[in-house]
Amino acid sequence: MNNNQQEITSYIPEYDRHLFNEGCHFRIWEKLGAHPARQDEKTGTHFAVWAPNARSVSVIGDFNSWDKKQHFLHPSGSSGIWEGFVPDALPGQRYKYHIISRFNNYQVDKADPVAFLNESPPRTASIIWDLNYKWSDEEWMKKRSKKNLFEEPISIYEIHAGSWRRKIEENNRWLTYREMAPLLAEYIKQMGFTHVEFLPLTEHPFYGSWGYQTTGYFAPTSRYGTPQDLMYLIDYLHQNGIGVFLDWVPSHFPDDSHGLGYFDGTHLYEHADHRKGRHPDWDSLIFNYGRNEVRSFLISSAMFWLEKYHIDGLRVDAVASMLYLDYSRKEGEWVPNVHGGRENLDAISLLQRLNEEAYKNYPGVQMIAEESTAWPMVSRPTYLGGLGFGFKWNMGWMHDTLAYFSQDPIHRKYHHNKLTFSLLYAFNENFILPLSHDEVVHGKSPLIGKMPGDTWQKFANMRALLGYMWGHPGKKLLFMGGEFGQWTEWNCDTSLEWHLVEYHYHKGLQKYVSDLNRILRSEPAMYRMDFDHHGFEWIDFHDTDASVISFLRWSGNPDDFLVFVFNFTPVPRYGYRIGVPRSGFYRELLNSDSAFYGGSNLGNLGGVPADLQPCHNRPYSLSLTLPPLSALVFKSQS
Repeated sequence: MNNNQQEITSYIPEYDRHLFNEGCHFRIWEKLGAHPARQDEKTGTHFAVWAPNARSVSVIGDFNSWDKKQHFLHPSGSSGIWEGFVPDALPGQRYKYHIISRFNNYQVDKADPVAFLNESPPRTASIIWDLNYKWSDEEWMKKRSKKNLFEEPISIYEIHAGSWRRKIEENNRWLTYREMAPLLAEYIKQMGFTHVEFLPLTEHPFYGSWGYQTTGYFAPTSRYGTPQDLMYLIDYLHQNGIGVFLDWVPSHFPDDSHGLGYFDGTHLYEHADHRKGRHPDWDSLIFNYGRNEVRSFLISSAMFWLEKYHIDGLRVDAVASMLYLDYSRKEGEWVPNVHGGRENLDAISLLQRLNEEAYKNYPGVQMIAEESTAWPMVSRPTYLGGLGFGFKWNMGWMHDTLAYFSQDPIHRKYHHNKLTFSLLYAFNENFILPLSHDEVVHGKSPLIGKMPGDTWQKFANMRALLGYMWGHPGKKLLFMGGEFGQWTEWNCDTSLEWHLVEYHYHKGLQKYVSDLNRILRSEPAMYRMDFDHHGFEWIDFHDTDASVISFLRWSGNPDDFLVFVFNFTPVPRYGYRIGVPRSGFYRELLNSDSAFYGGSNLGNLGGVPADLQPCHNRPYSLSLTLPPLSALVFKSQS
C-alpha cells in the first residue's frame, strides 16, 4: 500500500457502508462524492467513490496538477468504496478519479458519479462544490405538505431551459438560471399555469439529447449556471406560487468514457449481457436494477433532487422501457425473468421502493410516470400491488386525440371513437393529459401544423383541441410554444418564436390558454373529481354525423357543475339542443370562437335559459348556437 494511503483515515461509518451495500441507503450524496472538510487542522476535501473492482483509485485535479500518483484513496472496509482526504483540494477546483482495474490492467479517468457540479460540456471533469443556500420558500413548502394535488387544479407548462428564450442579440445564447427566474415566473403567472416541468436538468454531455442522456445524476447542468443558481430559480418560482416538476431518467444512460459505463473495468452500473444492458432505441446502457448499490445510487438521486433542490415532483421518463425485458426487442434479443415472463422484476421492485421513499419523506411531492402501455395500477399504492406513482401520463389519449384532430373535419365522423374511447379508461389511473415535446419534433410538425385547413381553421381547431383537453378529466400538460401556436417544430438550438405573439391569431390563442387556466383554477368542477367517474357524465356522444360531443363535469357538490359542448366541424349549428339536469340560466363561461381569441364571434350572447323540454333523457334542455370548430363552456346560475 502506498505511504499516502496509510495516512488517510476512514470517515464513512460502517453502518452507512452496510446500508449502501444492502441497497437501502437513500442519502448517499452525504457520504460519496467530494465534501470540503478539515482534517488534522488542514483544509481540503474528502473524496469517496464506489469502484469495487479497482486495483487502485487516485484523485487527480487542479490541486495536484493532475498527477495520477500523488493522492491515492484507500478501501473503505469491504464495501467496494474507496475514500480519502486530500489537503488543499478546495471548492471550485476540478477533479476526476483515475481508476486502475483488477482486470486487464484497464485504466480510465472518470468523472465523479455523485459530483454536485461538473464542467460545462464538452469538458468532462467534476468540480468540488458545496450546496449551501438560504431558501426563502418556507411558505410554499409548508402549504405543499398539506395539499392534496389529486383534488387541486394542475396545469403544467413543460419547458426546455435552453430554448424557452434566448438572447438572440448575444450570439443566440441561452439564459442562465438566474436570468430565467423573473421572466419565467412572470410568464407563468400571466398564463395561469400552476406548475412548470423542466426537461432533464441533470448534467448531460450531448445537448441534443435534451437532457435524457444523463451522466450527472446529482449535478444540474452547468450550461446555465451553478447549483445555487438553479436553487435560486426554483426558490423564485416557489415564492411566486409556482410548483416545479423535473424530468428524471433512471431508464438508461450514455456510454461516454467519463461516465458510468464500464466504470471500474467491469459492467458496474449496467448489465454485462447486452440483451439486458443496452437499449436498442437509444443505443445507451441500462442500469442493473437488481444490484443493491445501483438501487442505492438511483433512489438517492431522486431523493437528492427532492431534498436539496425542493423539487415538487419527479416525472420518471420511459417507465415502460424499464418494466418490460423485451421492450423494443425481437425474439431471442431478450432474457426472460426467473418465472419465464417478460416483466423486469428488479425494475418493478425499484420503482415501488422509489415511490414509497418519496412519499414517506417528502409530503406533498408527486411522482409521475411516463408509461406508454396498459401496465396495470401504475398510479395505485404499492400495498395494493401498484407501482406507487401519483400520476401517469395518458399517452393513449394524446395519440388518439391528435389523430382525430389531424383529420379533415369532413372525415372526422368516421373517427369519432378516438374522442370517446379515452372515457372508457379515464379513471383507471390518475392521468395527466400531455401534449408534450415528443409530439413537436422529428418531422411530426408543431401542434398548430397538425391542424387541417387554412390559417383561420388551424387556429380554430387548436382552440377546440385545447378546450376539449381542459374539459376532459385529468390534469393538463402543454409543451412550450403550443400556447401561442409556434409555426415551426421545436428546435433546442434556438429560441421559441416569441415574435409571433404580436400577431392576431397567435396572441388570441395565447389569451385563450390563459383563460382556460383561469377557469380551471376558479371552477372546482374542472379539477376536483378528475379521478372519480362520478365527476364526469356524458350528455351526448352519439352525434357522429355532426361531429359534436357534450358532457357534464361535476365538482362533488350536486349544485355545482359545468356543461361542455364541442363542434368539431367548420359548420355552424343553430338551435342545437342538448339536455341539462336543471332549469335556470346557463352563463357562457367560455367560447373559443370569441373575437378576443381570433374567432368569428358567433355564440350565445353570454348565455341561454334552460327550456322545459326533455332531451337526452333529461327534463330540461338548452337551444344553442354552436360556432364552427368550437368549444363552449356553460355554468348553471340557478
